[in-house]
Amino acid sequence: MIRHPEKLNKNNPTILKKPSWLKVKAPTSKSYFETLDIVNSHNLHTVCQEAACPNIGECWDKKHATFMILGDTCTRACAFCNVKTGKPSGPPNQLEPLNVAKSVMKLGLKHVVITSVDRDDLKDGGASQFIETIKYIRELSPLTTIEILTPDFLRKDKNYIDIAKNKPDVFNHNVETIPRLYKSIRPGSIYKESLNLLLEVKNFDNKIFTKSGIMVGLGENFNEIKSVLKDMKKSLIDFVTIGQYLQPSIHHEKVHKFYSPDEFSELYEYCKFLNFKMISSSAMTRSSYHADEDFEKLRQIA
Repeated sequence: MIRHPEKLNKNNPTILKKPSWLKVKAPTSKSYFETLDIVNSHNLHTVCQEAACPNIGECWDKKHATFMILGDTCTRACAFCNVKTGKPSGPPNQLEPLNVAKSVMKLGLKHVVITSVDRDDLKDGGASQFIETIKYIRELSPLTTIEILTPDFLRKDKNYIDIAKNKPDVFNHNVETIPRLYKSIRPGSIYKESLNLLLEVKNFDNKIFTKSGIMVGLGENFNEIKSVLKDMKKSLIDFVTIGQYLQPSIHHEKVHKFYSPDEFSELYEYCKFLNFKMISSSAMTRSSYHADEDFEKLRQIA
């Protein structure tokens, strides 16, 4: 098992220095700005922008945007997330699902990922907005496969099953981290409930691919990561993503460790041992990174 000592940033000895394999170029391509124009023209939000994703340049160059519905304000305050938190200003925008579908059509997406903020203020947690978005995309872009990345819908009477009834091609909900860190990193969420959501979706319709991901570098150890992966397998999850946590700002949880490419490879091999259908394990892996290519591989395997 390979371990690498961490180097401290000379300007601030409490901050770990970002390794070379995590550096990306600023987006400058024509396709990037065309994608930006389409998103802005329909007054939409993307997790690519709101969560300050490091892959935005690469993905938007291919016109692969991940849409974030239910507004831009989250009712949770997770320690890792860059999305604005607070009290949403009003009900969901009724035009949002149609505008997302129009953007999907204009971008010519073969596969689209739809995520959202948490909306604990809504009776159904925003499930109906997911459903409407799926319906409009199917109407305007019937050949586009749909992947949803949902909140946990905690204490919302299992409204996620209503979404599953509309048969998204992939149902994704991220576990995010190990159970020991939930109170500090993911307050308001319950580890077992997140796993149960995915298990119930799979039991409801085993033709829907289920997917979940974790971030590493938040203070966990290798055995704890492996324990989560085993729990994910027991929950019948098809596709697992493992990526490096990056601190969005000084107000968020610090990076406790940068994992090396060798360590991500080690986790990949462990996932293979557990027999997941699809695995993405690398420093730059994110839930929607290369989601279109991975879904196509997953469909061929199945």
